[in-house]
Amino acid sequence: MVRIDDSLITAQTLESRLTGDERQVEVCPRAKLTPSALDLLRARQIQVVKRSATSASHTHAQTAHQPTTQASGSQPAGVPEAPGGTERSRRFSGIFTPNIVIYDEAGNINYKEMERYIGWLIDAGIHGLYPNGSTGEFVRLSGEERRDVVRLIADVNGGRVPILAGASEANVRDVLQMADYYADIGADAISLVPPYYYKISDTSLYEYFAEIARNSPLDILLYNIPQFTQELPLDVMEDLLAFDRIFGTKDSSRDLPRIINTMQRLRKHRPDYVVLNGCEEILLPSIIMGANGGTIATSGIIPEIIVELYERTLANDLDRARELQYRILPLINLMLLGVNFPEGFKTGVRVRGFDVGPARTVMSSDERDYLQQLEMEISCVLSDMGFSVTGARGCPVTHLPPLVHRS
Repeated sequence: MVRIDDSLITAQTLESRLTGDERQVEVCPRAKLTPSALDLLRARQIQVVKRSATSASHTHAQTAHQPTTQASGSQPAGVPEAPGGTERSRRFSGIFTPNIVIYDEAGNINYKEMERYIGWLIDAGIHGLYPNGSTGEFVRLSGEERRDVVRLIADVNGGRVPILAGASEANVRDVLQMADYYADIGADAISLVPPYYYKISDTSLYEYFAEIARNSPLDILLYNIPQFTQELPLDVMEDLLAFDRIFGTKDSSRDLPRIINTMQRLRKHRPDYVVLNGCEEILLPSIIMGANGGTIATSGIIPEIIVELYERTLANDLDRARELQYRILPLINLMLLGVNFPEGFKTGVRVRGFDVGPARTVMSSDERDYLQQLEMEISCVLSDMGFSVTGARGCPVTHLPPLVHRS
């Protein structure tokens, strides 16, 4: 038997310590073995023995974890297992709405209008709620306001759909405090970006998520959004599979090959690993390739269409799904480009009939004028889709069929 005291054990660690005739490896109680390490142990038929946390002399044997394999003949070789194989992957499949935050004229959170908005989203059929994401401007809210937003959403939701709450605080201690609070009020999981502002090494990035995974009361969705913080490397994500608390990834990189590689690589070890796409423009192809769904900001404006796009794709009605995917592109481009994020999306919510209040950021008079023009253009696009909206004046004639019945 060889004894290894490292907290993280990789295949390289094993290669450097094993002599070739061992039948067991003894590791410390908190040790985590990476998937590549587990593969090596299985190949050599070596058993893992974990020392008891209370006694170094007392040990218990543990067989290296064998990943679940897909049923023979159920899919072509090499294709990741389809979503929905476990209760957790089913619960975190579908369209999760990263809601905006609505303010009153004094710039405080408008809880009454927020209640109306969240209730409307649930009634429209969205599959989950995602407060304190990028669209929810979490970095512009105080810690107390972030708590209040999730509490309000949990109260309005009443357990109807899962809540995936953003808990990306500035340090591990605050993340865990927020996770404890979210668990107490009924959130289902937390979402975490890599630490922002200070860029850290990949080793430190692993340790950051590992420490949270060891202590979080809630399951964790890793959030890759390199536009706002550092890239979350696939090597680090693969090593983090050792923690069952980390159940999936939201990817907003706008990079379809990256999402496909995430599913192919991580589901080899964890077939039920959840992957949610955060980019509207590639929602259809990402679902076709096996994504569980998406955290889609546009679902906060046209939930009816985004939910239908997801459901039509699952039903293999690709003609209709493709039509919906292309028809939403002009709206996405209007809300995303040429204006401070997420003000374009908040303008879209205003067009749907909600008083979103002032921006919580400084804007020039030209930018305010642009938002007024944008509101009219969004109104035209939504009217063309079939929605009854105010402000749709002088709209170009497209001769496109409506996507929804007038509402």
